Amino acid sequence: MTSLVKMIPLLLAWGGIAALLSRRYGAERPYLAASSIIGFSGGVAGGAALLANVRGDLPYSIIKCATGGSFILFWLIAAAALYRVTGKAQPAVAASADRCSLTAAHGAALIAGLLAGALSVCRLLPQGGTIQLGPLLLLGVAGALLAAAAVAGSRAVPPVIALTNATFAAMVVSLLLFMSAFTLRLDLFSPLTMKVMKFIHDFVHQFFESMLIPDHPFFRANVWNYIGYLFSSGVGFWGGIVVWLTPALLTVLAVQLEPLPPVAHIRQGAKRRKLLAAFIAERRCRLIVPWLAIVTLAAAVYQSRFPAVEYWNPQPVEAAIKPSGEIFIPRKGEIDLEDGRLHKYLCKQGGQEARFMILTSPDGRLTATLDACAICKPQGYGQAEGSVICFYCKTLIPLETVGKPGGCNPVPIPFKAGPDGVSIDAMTLFNRWSETVTATARIEGGGK
Repeated sequence: MTSLVKMIPLLLAWGGIAALLSRRYGAERPYLAASSIIGFSGGVAGGAALLANVRGDLPYSIIKCATGGSFILFWLIAAAALYRVTGKAQPAVAASADRCSLTAAHGAALIAGLLAGALSVCRLLPQGGTIQLGPLLLLGVAGALLAAAAVAGSRAVPPVIALTNATFAAMVVSLLLFMSAFTLRLDLFSPLTMKVMKFIHDFVHQFFESMLIPDHPFFRANVWNYIGYLFSSGVGFWGGIVVWLTPALLTVLAVQLEPLPPVAHIRQGAKRRKLLAAFIAERRCRLIVPWLAIVTLAAAVYQSRFPAVEYWNPQPVEAAIKPSGEIFIPRKGEIDLEDGRLHKYLCKQGGQEARFMILTSPDGRLTATLDACAICKPQGYGQAEGSVICFYCKTLIPLETVGKPGGCNPVPIPFKAGPDGVSIDAMTLFNRWSETVTATARIEGGGK
């Protein structure tokens, strides 16, 4: 029962999706309820089967890509809705674009249910853990009952709050993104901010390279400090906010810019004013749903930035350097390198110091990396739910990719793994750390 308490936000979001499906496609509510229930149950069963039988990041990647696909579809729908309002589309064409068949209604119910069920089961069950039928069946029953209740309760929604394809997509997709934000490996906002930050970083770097502008002596230090803001996590965050909220804002704009009905044929001024006032009032009511979608997306951002997860972030253990210049970390002892947990070390020599990590991946592979990446300020990494997380940009890195170069992955360092422990060349470690810190020094508050 305790494990299901954390499912309450996701189940409530699923209830909202089921109610929206019924409200958007009001005909034959019982059949829509059945489609929603079948979809949710199938998502729960399919997600549980993936987590139980497929190792690695593949189960999460499939569900994450499907959720991301719904967000891209939302972009297209919002852009099309705005074009129909501001473009040359005839009113009849615009109206027919918002009429959907019952087949499309059942398809939407099934797909939304599958995604919601898969997102819910990923929140309920740890990957590779033992599947307990009790909580799984309880989740399926709770989702089915909530869907049925939401479909029945959708009759109470005032008819004036009409849903178009764009406003319907805005609310459903925002609820799905809200659900995904509760599972670290399914969250989409943090990776989005990382992509934006990396794009800006690469764009600025390539611009200076293509223009043959050297770092010095053309720019003073204070100029580089301003350029360094472009590499900060704040730029990635606000850039991600723009991408995240733009389709919902386009939907608001599409509703707000709907043309007034023609009244030239009405001779009575009072009747004209009443008709226009009624249309404007109805349009304001139609704005409620997209604004609720924006609030839901903001809640997803908050959940993504402040997840209710405790990270494993051990204090670095000081590692000694042998006379030969090597650092040796034993496999067993006070620290067990094969326990699947992240272990951090700090090496000092003279005025130099460097942090590194050793981790055994889920497939039994030992990895040795810096406690930093080549993009972000080196604030280090923590471990949670089958991933490591960059404390600077909040990006999640699957354990399977730790030790591989690129992106926000920790920078790999050469090492030798023997039966007794791991050997690392100290000079190589210091050089790699110095190169990484220098490369990220222009980030706001740069590495130390």
